[in-house]
Amino acid sequence: MTYLRYAPGIETPAPDEQKSIDGIIQGMTQQSQVVEKREHHAVRASHAKSSACVVGELVVPENLPPELAQGLFARPGTHKVAVRFAQGPGETLGDRVSTHRGMSIKVFGVPGEKLPGHDVDTQDFVLATGTTFPSGTAAGFLRDGTVIGKATGLPEGVKSAVATTARNLNRVLHAFGTESAIADFLGHPYSHPLADSYFSQAPMRFNDYVAKLGAVPASKAQSDLAEWRLDPHGDEDGFRHAAADFFRGNEVVYDLKAQLWADAERQPIEDASVDWPVAVSPYRTVATIRLPRQDAYSPARVRYFDEVMTFRPAHSLAAHQPLGSVMRARLQVYRALSDFRHRENGVTAENTASPDSIPA
Repeated sequence: MTYLRYAPGIETPAPDEQKSIDGIIQGMTQQSQVVEKREHHAVRASHAKSSACVVGELVVPENLPPELAQGLFARPGTHKVAVRFAQGPGETLGDRVSTHRGMSIKVFGVPGEKLPGHDVDTQDFVLATGTTFPSGTAAGFLRDGTVIGKATGLPEGVKSAVATTARNLNRVLHAFGTESAIADFLGHPYSHPLADSYFSQAPMRFNDYVAKLGAVPASKAQSDLAEWRLDPHGDEDGFRHAAADFFRGNEVVYDLKAQLWADAERQPIEDASVDWPVAVSPYRTVATIRLPRQDAYSPARVRYFDEVMTFRPAHSLAAHQPLGSVMRARLQVYRALSDFRHRENGVTAENTASPDSIPA
């Protein structure tokens, strides 16, 4: 198979993109202010409620094909990682409001040229459930974010009803062999967080190439969770309890996979709402993430992950520069919202350079 090469000109920003990005920052900051007033604490503007905060290793195998042996994955070896699993909303809600989920990965010991403003040897990958980002572009992000922002002040029961409606819609669509990305974003199944797959949704540079990434469960113990479902009426923090319980007795393993860019029309760079067909380019394993048995929710570690540590697409090697409209927005939005959160809480943000900084 022939894969397309990275070149600076593959990105084509809209003329008014910065205006959309400024609007996203303003709107999400206002949303965060509403949540802070209610919770008496500033939380992440997305993926606020963590379900597991863990450490482990990322192993790059020997003898990757040349097109996969790129950037971080160019040399075989083992890197320490920190991984945060979380629920999607930018507020602390009961788990009956089951929306999309996140898996943020910080890889340590990664030398090489970094993006501007990133000054430590780490690489962050910020992943979420769903292979696409429903908004597609910065303009769509602003449009959809405005609607979500207006709903922030609504009662939790209304948000639960919306999630239930979206989840039921996808259940019907699945019967016809299809699904809605926005329905899954708003109403993800009550599945186990460690049985889900997580994706970059938008593309990034893959050194000489371009790729989207995915983290896919790769242990039998996780496969056995496929039919697990939370009873949201029995435990409003059930995803957290399920993840922590699982980590006490099991190693968690993910295959980290890259889907390389091969068709400029069917795999657009600028519209993250378009799913890249696996028939055009399949996901191929570039590394394995191993997270050993551990206390996944110790108070000291959770405070560090939730309050101090930052995960951003901008924490990146130049070889893995985020690409496309949504990613360019994220480069600015994550920083602005992190600055707001840390300032409001009187906490100094840390671009964590070493796993030794992470509490047990």
